[in-house]
Amino acid sequence: MPARPAVRPNPGFATNANPSSRGARRRGCALALALLGLNAAPALAADEFGSDWDDPRTADPAVARPDTRSCTVPILDTAFADFEWHLGQIAPPAACPGPWSKVVLEMDGQVKGVQYDRLGHMEIGGVTVFSTSTPEPSREGIAWHVEKDLSDYAALLKSPQQVRMALGNVVNDTYTGVIYVQARVVFYNADRRHPAVASADQVAPLANARRDGGDLVGDYTLPANATRWLGEVYATGSGGGCEEFWYFTAPPEANYSCPAQHGSYREVQVLIDGRVAGIAMPYPHIYTGGWSNPFLWYVLPAPRAFNIEPIRYDLSPFIGLVNDGRAHEVRFRVANLPDGASGWTLQPNLQAWTDPRRGATGGRLLSYELTPLAARSNYSAKPDGTFQVDTRGGHRLRATGYVDTAKGREYTTVERIVGNTGLHSWGADENPDGIKAQWNDTQTVTRLGRGLPTVSTLAQRFGFDGAISVVPSGSAQRIVTTMKIFDDADLLQSPGRGQPAAAQVKRNRFEGEAGWNYGVPRPERHATGHSTQRHRSYGTQGCYDREISQRNGFIDTDRYRCGKP
Repeated sequence: MPARPAVRPNPGFATNANPSSRGARRRGCALALALLGLNAAPALAADEFGSDWDDPRTADPAVARPDTRSCTVPILDTAFADFEWHLGQIAPPAACPGPWSKVVLEMDGQVKGVQYDRLGHMEIGGVTVFSTSTPEPSREGIAWHVEKDLSDYAALLKSPQQVRMALGNVVNDTYTGVIYVQARVVFYNADRRHPAVASADQVAPLANARRDGGDLVGDYTLPANATRWLGEVYATGSGGGCEEFWYFTAPPEANYSCPAQHGSYREVQVLIDGRVAGIAMPYPHIYTGGWSNPFLWYVLPAPRAFNIEPIRYDLSPFIGLVNDGRAHEVRFRVANLPDGASGWTLQPNLQAWTDPRRGATGGRLLSYELTPLAARSNYSAKPDGTFQVDTRGGHRLRATGYVDTAKGREYTTVERIVGNTGLHSWGADENPDGIKAQWNDTQTVTRLGRGLPTVSTLAQRFGFDGAISVVPSGSAQRIVTTMKIFDDADLLQSPGRGQPAAAQVKRNRFEGEAGWNYGVPRPERHATGHSTQRHRSYGTQGCYDREISQRNGFIDTDRYRCGKP
């Protein structure tokens, strides 16, 4: 995280913390104060940012919809100007009572004036089903749209439930932007061509959830007749100082502005009764004020900024340890945190499939192997006066177990391999300051019962190559941010036991650069920026390829190569 002459810009401006804690997580008050008036700037020349820009959007595909009867249920229509829960209700619509082939959340937002990006999440029946961050507005105002497939949570929607959403937002004479949100859920009936979604029979949050240091721990009672078991957690480094940008942290001997005695490697784990049952790489979210340069994200946000995806774990091998009808401890942990550190938001749920023909399935964990976590961050000072931290870490978890169902014994083997490499380099006074990092997360699930085994592999790779620098610009100093982001995934699964054959490749790319002068009157900031996002997906689920580019806040390219709706 760069420290600059006279200022210390903060590579991130999102928060869901109480406003009284903002000072603890806003590094660089001089830059933060300078940014407060950006959106109120008068219109500039066409080759610079003005006081207005296009509505934010992404090149990501919309949720695929079946061609069946649908029903739309409004669930929220509210204005966020506080840190309170905003409440709504949802119930299965009479014309679409279920089963459903698809359930989709649609959310529209509007904001104008001066406002930071904010973090929010939505719960249905006490379970987090959606996590998001908001764009920063122009003076004239912006609007944006987000969709999410809620089919995995269908069990929650079979009966009336309370909806509540938190989106902490400060509104006063300085921060004038009230965030308006309208949300609705669209239910699509199942038919012969569009079968009911094979979602869990039970979706539940942790009971008695509480913090234990940096961990989130609670109790969970697995149905005694469970046949499959998944864990899910929305995990973001947010609202907690340097942990919002954990990949920038450095060992104490580096004398860097964000020290962490164990280095920058982070891993999100789930533990059952004290045993590590799942490991995963956290996604390095960048919000729309991130990396000291909101101009880079005003129109095209970083991937996953508007729709924060959960981490998923297949816990089926461990069913035999906990399907005794008793409450067991489930703990979600961010491994390798600095001692006493906080700042991670963890919002978990657990999903279970059950056997309606058996009161109890029994089962056993047959094998378990967790290799030691090898994580290191090596600091070095270079002869040219620059500094760097080389981070490398990762390990493997493999577990096999079985359950006895009405159809016979079913075995599940889960193997997950995770790893992170990163090279963080900076100059004197942390200027320039850049990092090139990659995270790898591959999970393979093999199931064996009657018939042929089914195998499903999801290989994820994501990361970025970015830098922040302060350079002279006439008599001013100019903050310049460059960024390349990739978010890739390969899915391969064999057919069988209700699982269709699938092979799908995702390649999501973002590239851009933005700069602005600070410490000068608004007309002299001369902010410029350009960026491009291209999202490609191809395979058995079809072809999709869309590219969007913007320059100084206005879209100059929006084209489909395939998959145009």
